[in-house]
Amino acid sequence: MKGFLQQLFDYNFYSNKKLIEQCSAMGKVPEKSMQLFSHILNAHHIWNHRIIGKPSEYTVWQLHSLEEWGDLHYENQRTSFEIIRNTEDFNRRIDYENSQGRTYANDLKDILFHIINHSTHHRGQILTDFRNSGIEPEPLDYIFYKR
Repeated sequence: MKGFLQQLFDYNFYSNKKLIEQCSAMGKVPEKSMQLFSHILNAHHIWNHRIIGKPSEYTVWQLHSLEEWGDLHYENQRTSFEIIRNTEDFNRRIDYENSQGRTYANDLKDILFHIINHSTHHRGQILTDFRNSGIEPEPLDYIFYKR
C-alpha cells in the first residue's frame, strides 16, 4: 500500500509540476484554469490538514496567484509524503468536518486516493479549458508518466 501510494503521489507531483510549468510559459492563463488549479491546491492542503488534525489555512475555492502555485504544491506534496512515510495503518479512520460543517469519517487510504483522483479530475477540466481557449495542453495521463 505504501509503495503504491508513493507512486501515485509521485505522478501527482509530476503532473501538477508540468501544468505549473505550462501555465508559467503562457502570456495569460485562462481564468477558469486559475480557479481550478487553485482549488486543486486548496483541497490537497485541506485534506492533508484533516489527516494530521490541524486547521486548514485555506478555503476550498480560494484563489492563488500563479507565482504561489509552486510553493503551495511542493508543501502539499511534502506533507502527503510525510503522512505516507509515517503511516503503518492505512485502514485507520480519520474523523473530519467538511466545508459545510458536516462530520464524516473515512479510511486514510481512501482519503489519500481521493486527493489523487480529485486532482486528476480537475486537471482534466483544466486541459479542456486550455483546448477551449486555443491552447494545446501537454499530455498528463498516468500511462504517459509511467512510460
